[in-house]
Amino acid sequence: MKLLLHICCGPCAIYPVKELRSSGVDVTGFFYNHNIHPYTEYKLRMAALKKYAEMVQLEVHYREEYRLEEFLSQVAGEPQARCAYCYRSRLEETAKTAALMGFPSFSSTLLYSRYQNQELIREFGDKLAERYGVKFHYQDFRSGWQEGIDLSKEMGLYRQKYCGCIYSEKERYVRK
Repeated sequence: MKLLLHICCGPCAIYPVKELRSSGVDVTGFFYNHNIHPYTEYKLRMAALKKYAEMVQLEVHYREEYRLEEFLSQVAGEPQARCAYCYRSRLEETAKTAALMGFPSFSSTLLYSRYQNQELIREFGDKLAERYGVKFHYQDFRSGWQEGIDLSKEMGLYRQKYCGCIYSEKERYVRK
């Protein structure tokens, strides 16, 4: 099976790519993350993915569009609901790109994080799969959380300290 994998960052890709490849899946990466703030963080995460991809010979397509204004306009009115927009918008670009490039399926490294809402990601993935005529490959990668962390440290990859958006950065550093 060929699969287009949305990748939020290098460290989060390690375990899903390893697992998918070990089960015979032909994985191609897709970087589209218009939510990451600030721009310097966006560039650090992209550079870490490029380093990782080179280390494991992973083909990755990069959508290098820093659309901060669009992201903020969609979430500023209701920041507590931002994750739904974030999941949906990135999964939609992945599904659309998978369909355009002839991939029969797509998935996301968001399914690796213990901090993300698996049910909501799956719901969006299934709906977008139907809309774009590609299969959403759901797989819970959270069991490899620590393994991915350990391997990313061994590889010397940049490791971020928050999910990505300005709101998650605030939550990480500003104590309530």
